[in-house]
Amino acid sequence: MMSARNFRFSVLLFLIAFLAACSTQAQKSRQPEQASFHVKNAFTVKVPTGAHLVRVWFAVPQQDAYSKISNFNVTADHPVSFDWDSWGNKVGYLEVHNPSSPQVKISEEFDLTRTEMVNKLDPKATRPLTDAERAALSRYLEPTTYVVVDDHIKALAKQIIGGETNPILAERKIYDWTLQNIDYWVKDPDHLKASPVGSTEYCLTSKTGNCTDFHSLFSSLSMAVGIPVRMIYGSLLKPTLNGMAIDGSYHCWVEFYAPQVGWTPLDVSLANIYGKPFPLTDKNKSLVELTTATGYHGLDKSKINYYFGNIDDRRVVWSVGRDLMMQPAQDDGPVNSLPKAYVEVDGKSSADYTRLFTYKDLPNGNTAAGAD
Repeated sequence: MMSARNFRFSVLLFLIAFLAACSTQAQKSRQPEQASFHVKNAFTVKVPTGAHLVRVWFAVPQQDAYSKISNFNVTADHPVSFDWDSWGNKVGYLEVHNPSSPQVKISEEFDLTRTEMVNKLDPKATRPLTDAERAALSRYLEPTTYVVVDDHIKALAKQIIGGETNPILAERKIYDWTLQNIDYWVKDPDHLKASPVGSTEYCLTSKTGNCTDFHSLFSSLSMAVGIPVRMIYGSLLKPTLNGMAIDGSYHCWVEFYAPQVGWTPLDVSLANIYGKPFPLTDKNKSLVELTTATGYHGLDKSKINYYFGNIDDRRVVWSVGRDLMMQPAQDDGPVNSLPKAYVEVDGKSSADYTRLFTYKDLPNGNTAAGAD
């Protein structure tokens, strides 16, 4: 016969096992967060006096497994067409011969439902890449104009990963090294600056930069040890700017490839904002707020693990890749990236345009993003 003491102990063990099972089931059953938006992207291109040909390639929302686009519409002063660039991005295009107006205007609107990307990364689920896989994914191992892979980068990358061949473990080492050795420029805008182009060399030399600098360096280190990567350009749809017509800048993040797992996202630049302590001041407060998807609420080291494998739902994707070649082809060389628009006037690149980016939360999406 079981004693009262043993009975109570058995009940306690049962309760512990039951609660653990419930917790495990809750983790498994957590559904990715989802948010919906109405988005408007408006460009105004300044036409210089005497211009003969103005050409505009502009970013449009990319639909993928996590982004559902509907009610897409473009209005412009001149006919607009759509084609695909060298990285497979859908791109809008407009050209004006002998323009009679000092401006060219383009406006796009659409509805977006974006789903959080959630991954519980298990290094045991993957294995080292084979030579055949690297050959098949060779375009994601090729340096670009500002994402360099030289002897210095190769030596540093090998030092960081220490001979690790598992791509998830190797990428986590590069992620942690970047997190610890680089600081986002918005933390101290009086002394830190971003490069204008998103540069591996600038980021490594200055130990600072913006999201593109961070992820250029991360990409270089990854490619140097044979791990395919691709850079994703988009915009953050932060609640603090809901309904406001401003430029809104852009944001980029990275996806790396691991066999049997596939393309996996990370955002080491936002992990750097959340995961490392720094003083919040009158000078950096607004910049820090604008840098995040749903606002900065102080140090939160849980975001370090979150942003290695997961991406919040308050984002729109504009394009993938660097050194883009357009269709129809541009005249002035590869386009560094396309988070907004690329303009040529009489065959020469021009940055003389403005953008107003407006979005509103729609009620059919859960806008309480789980990431931030």
